Amino acid sequence: MGLGRFGSALAEELYAEGHEVMGIDTDEDLVQRCSEFLTFAEVCDATNIDTLTQLGVGHATHAVVAIGDSLQASILTTANLSELGVTDIWAKALTLQHGRILERVGAHNIVFPEGDAGRRVAHRISSKVAEYVELDEGFVLAELTVPYAYVGSTVQECALRETYGVSVVCHKPLGGTFEVTTGNTVLGEKDLILVAGPEDAIERFAQMSRE
Repeated sequence: MGLGRFGSALAEELYAEGHEVMGIDTDEDLVQRCSEFLTFAEVCDATNIDTLTQLGVGHATHAVVAIGDSLQASILTTANLSELGVTDIWAKALTLQHGRILERVGAHNIVFPEGDAGRRVAHRISSKVAEYVELDEGFVLAELTVPYAYVGSTVQECALRETYGVSVVCHKPLGGTFEVTTGNTVLGEKDLILVAGPEDAIERFAQMSRE
């Protein structure tokens, strides 16, 4: 529900992955532009529960409320999906207060696209983190270049879990592809590594990687 930048990008990615995707928006032009990557495209008002019922939305495996231009429409649509019995509702929130309201009316997962993007950029600017993904509250996965101090060492010799509280998930040799690491994996210069751990631990390790 909602085919703006966030909603349309999400729909296109899901469609590319082979999912059946229904897109709903009140803007006919938006629906038309997105129709090439939608299994079903509907121009209608998602705040009208009768319309959603007629479309069979209650049978959806997942539903995403990506309405960003109207808090009222976002909240009403989420409430409608909950009333229809959708068991996995994702909703885009603009503020923490908006997110709390969406949870109260039935959203199971809240997404803050602008805030999440801002945090990722901040981490990339302030450290040598190439990519940053929050897997759960306070627990993140980060991609960065092997710090110079560990070049030529095995993962076991680095003892990053003991020193920083982070774990190396996999690494990508220069010019190669990502591989699962073992204790005997040797980290080379300019290799990329994916490390997982608490956010503060990742921050400490990322800062060390700048030295």
